[in-house]
Amino acid sequence: MTYFLGGLIAAYLLGSIPTAYIFGKLLKNIDIREYGSGNVGATNVFRSVGKIPGIIVLLLDLLKGLAAVTLIPMFLEKLSPATVESSSFCIALGAAVIAGHVWTVFLRFKGGKGVATTAGVMAGLSPWLLLASFIVWAVVFGVWKYVSLASIVASTSLPIFAVIGGESFYFILFCAVLCTVGVFGHRSNIRRLIRGEEKKIL
Repeated sequence: MTYFLGGLIAAYLLGSIPTAYIFGKLLKNIDIREYGSGNVGATNVFRSVGKIPGIIVLLLDLLKGLAAVTLIPMFLEKLSPATVESSSFCIALGAAVIAGHVWTVFLRFKGGKGVATTAGVMAGLSPWLLLASFIVWAVVFGVWKYVSLASIVASTSLPIFAVIGGESFYFILFCAVLCTVGVFGHRSNIRRLIRGEEKKIL
């Protein structure tokens, strides 16, 4: 139990690293929360700081999710093999790292929307599911040019694809929770989409 809790705390703290905020401060000495959409994520960095920094933040946020479900279990396996053998352990790590990104302890529990970090978690837990949801994301973005809309639809597709792929009950439940958190996190974007005020990336 000690190693289980230790792994969850490590994953949460890893997810809590506010890469978008850090890049805003380092490159332009700005608080990214006061620019653009106000979101602490790669898309806002892309718009407010620059394309290259936005791409780097996207990759770093993705790597946070991937590292949480691959490197942490690899490390803990040497200390407590029984902990890693638990089928729900990696799912719990994925939930913890995403929670860290969305509710980061370093920014008063107000972080990003977790899209890139979720992609990293899926890359480690279920690459085929990541590919399927990315195709959905790419199609929606290619047609309408809204990152938010593409992310919402891709999040919604996760539990659907998990059911189609015959994943375990706990993994399907995990995907359903991710879908709910993802859509809820985009509620301001949804309002702007309805009003026709959401910005496109062309």
